[in-house]
Amino acid sequence: MSESKRDQLIQRALSVFYANGFHAVGMDKIAKETGVSKTAIYKHFRTKDDLILATLRLRDEQFRNWIIRRIEEIASDPAERILASFDALEEWFTEPTYMGCMFIKASSEFQERDSSIHAICAEHKRILERYLVDLCKQVGARDPEKLGAQILLLQEGAIVVAAMMNPGKAAADAKDAAAVLLAQATAAA
Repeated sequence: MSESKRDQLIQRALSVFYANGFHAVGMDKIAKETGVSKTAIYKHFRTKDDLILATLRLRDEQFRNWIIRRIEEIASDPAERILASFDALEEWFTEPTYMGCMFIKASSEFQERDSSIHAICAEHKRILERYLVDLCKQVGARDPEKLGAQILLLQEGAIVVAAMMNPGKAAADAKDAAAVLLAQATAAA
């Protein structure tokens, strides 16, 4: 299998896992849905977990590139970028293919903290948090680490609420709360 075929397999497997979960999907279903034989899959991935890790790496790259680019298209000022992150999330939530966060899903299926799958999910969130902390430093927040963590909590909560209840309102409500936290964290002492 060529490198481009391997990449196509990972992209297709990502879609299958996103739609169906990880434990519920066997390698037979992956083979059927991707059109790649199990033998060919196992030439590139020793285990199903290795394939899951590859799909999560791809999703991490795709999502972070998209959201950071989108935030920077919407706003240029660091404070505006913090709030624009919720506008970007709202765009994602209203996509017809939106079914929640693949990393939240994976970490709920692989809860053992020493699992490599759980670890890659946690690292994805840590990288997003670092981006937010950097923006919080740029706006002069008194405690940028705390504010970045709070903004991430609002984003993650919005992701879950959008998937479970109300995709049209979750990002806007979280953005309102973020604006209050941002104002408090940057108000003159």
